[in-house]
Formats: sequence, structure tokens, C-alpha cells
Amino acid sequence: MCGCGAWLSADEAAAAASAAAAPRAEVPTAPPAPSAPVAQPVVVDATEASPRLEGDLSAIERLNDGYRRIRREIAKAIVGQEQALEELLIAIFARGHCLLVGVPGLAKTLMIRTLADALSLSFSRVQFTPDLMPSDISGFEVLQEDKATGQRVFKFLHGPIFANVVLADEINRTPPKTQAALLEAMQERQVTVGGTRHKLPDPFFVLATQNPIEQEGTYPLPEAQLDRFMFMINLDYPEEEEEFRIVEMTTSTHVPLLDKVLSATDILEMQDIVRKVPVAPYVIRYAMKFTRLTRVGNRIGRSGNKPAEEVPSFIRDYITWGAGPRATQFLILAAKARAVLHGRYYVSCEDVRSVAPSVMRHRIVTNFNAEAEGIRPDDIIAKLIEMIPRDPAEKG
Repeated sequence: MCGCGAWLSADEAAAAASAAAAPRAEVPTAPPAPSAPVAQPVVVDATEASPRLEGDLSAIERLNDGYRRIRREIAKAIVGQEQALEELLIAIFARGHCLLVGVPGLAKTLMIRTLADALSLSFSRVQFTPDLMPSDISGFEVLQEDKATGQRVFKFLHGPIFANVVLADEINRTPPKTQAALLEAMQERQVTVGGTRHKLPDPFFVLATQNPIEQEGTYPLPEAQLDRFMFMINLDYPEEEEEFRIVEMTTSTHVPLLDKVLSATDILEMQDIVRKVPVAPYVIRYAMKFTRLTRVGNRIGRSGNKPAEEVPSFIRDYITWGAGPRATQFLILAAKARAVLHGRYYVSCEDVRSVAPSVMRHRIVTNFNAEAEGIRPDDIIAKLIEMIPRDPAEKG
């Protein structure tokens, strides 16, 4: 035969048929060489590509809108104190408690009461006095008789702690035994009376006030209780124009009418949004530096193969006890809430620096050297902000 093929023997034909019937192994082939330019891919908006991201951004917009509405309502009764008001709202959205410290007449009580009026939350005020008992806060059991059956049973009467917003006015005026009645409520959000646990309403906030000058008949708060407060907010005197507006407003017949802005359900939803905000590892380590560098005798980076780093000399000179892990937790949570209130869905080191003084000042115990030289915890925190290096990847 010519040209097109060749004759096969019987054995060769059988071998060819067997090879055709057998499964063929995959042989990797080289990718084809690029020829003509291909069309550019279509860029899809992130909010269209990810419904979850779209929902998160929408939730942040709602939270930011609620924040602005609350600020507008509070401004009807409170002049100035912008930083204090922002930190109060950060604590609420981060599920924390606040301690406001300032001399009399700086509207500490009015600020908390106005905030409660702007929210659709239950509110109670406890005026702390030296004779206040723990049961006056948490509640107590009374023996009652059922008139139908004649049987006597114990009934629990709720105390003022069973409210969404609890104003603990002049908290340092009551003995430690009564102050300790708040510990379980602030940490576990429950009270135990007569061996029975009673859940507190959700959300739940303790907003306390304290006078820093008058120490007659006062009791310093235990360190364990101070540690339960996310923020210690220091209030200062108002500026001249602010004081003019305060006097003008409060010496007339003007009575501000506040609208209810957010409900308990709204607050719980916004707290959940704050918890979902992602945090980069370098931001967490940046926050950890603030707490770990305050621990006298500690070595930074003991784990792994990292070299140990001694705490700064000014920490050893002026600090007796440093901040614990709860301080780092509150730094991150407060930074998350601040980022969201500023309309961002990421946390920067600037957020940590902004909330560091209020988170750290009541967790640092200074020694006699610091007191003799007039060194305050805020001065130590300012030095830490200057010396802790900022990550090159930091945004904002």
C-alpha cells in the first residue's frame, strides 16, 4: 500500500487495541504561550461581592447616625465636655462601665442623667452614703403570707441595681462592704441574694461619680473594683465661652426637652457591631505594649526566641504595680468602638493612643517617689505614648 499508512501484523494490531482500551494517564502540558492581549477583568465593588461586608458597612452607618443623634440631644442640656461625652458613649457601645472624677459643679450627675434620658433605657440613681448597706443596692428578701393558703414564702424585692443605667453618685462615700456589692453586678451582670442568682437587665451600665478633693468621710475604691471600670474620665473646668453659655442656659426658664434616640435593642445590636470589627495583629501588640511596659520587674518578649526587654527606667522609679490583662482587653474594645463611631471598619494605633489615658490611669499604682515629684499616672502614660514605636503599617 502507499502513502497513507502501513500494514500491521496480528500481534501489533492486538497491542494497539489494548493500548487504546486502557485508561490514559494525565500528562501535564505547558501553558499556552500568550498571544494577543486579553480583555481586562471586570472590577466588582466590594459591597457587591460580599453581602456580609455590605451588611457590616450598613450597620456601621446606622451606629454612626445613632451616635450623632445622641450627641445632638445631649448638647441640648450639656455644654462642652466633648471628650468626656465621647468616652461615655464609647464605653456604652463597648459594654463597659465608667467612673467620672471631677470637682463639684462640673455636671457629672447631669451628664449621666441626660445620657439616660436620651436613651430608651431604665434608669436609677443611688446616692452613696456611709450608712448605705449592700441590700440597699442589690435588694432583699421579705417574708410574705399568702392570704388564700396562709403559707408564708420569701419574695425578692429588686433593688436599684436592676436598671439599664445605674448612677452610683459619690461612690467613694460608702464603706468597702457596700462598694463590694457592685463587683458581682459589674463583672457577672447578676446579683446573688439568699443563694439565688438574679440576672440584671441587658444592656447594663454602672456610671459612677467621685469627688477628688473632699476626702473627709470617704473610702478609696479597692483596686479590684477600679479594675472593673473601663474608663476613669477626668473632668476639667469649662472654657470661658462654654462657662458663659452654661450660666446663660441655667439661669433662665429654658428647660431642654430630649427625644429618645436609641432603645435597648438598638444598643445591643450596636454592641455586637463593635465586637465584629476586625483588629490587625500589630494593633493588638501595640496595645499590649502599654500594659506590659508598666509591670515593674517584667521582661517583655520572654516567650519564643525573642530577646528579653527590660521595662523603662521611669517605670521602675515611679510605679509600684502596673496594669493587668484586662487593661489590654479594654484598650482594644474601646479602640474598636472609637473607630466605628468615627465611621471606620478598622482599628488604628491612633484609636489605642486616644483611649489609653482613660483606660490606664486607674490601673497604675504610683509610689512615693512619683508623689514627691508630682508625677501623675497621666504623665507616665504620655511618656509611654512617646516611646512606644509605631508600626510602619499603621493607617490613620
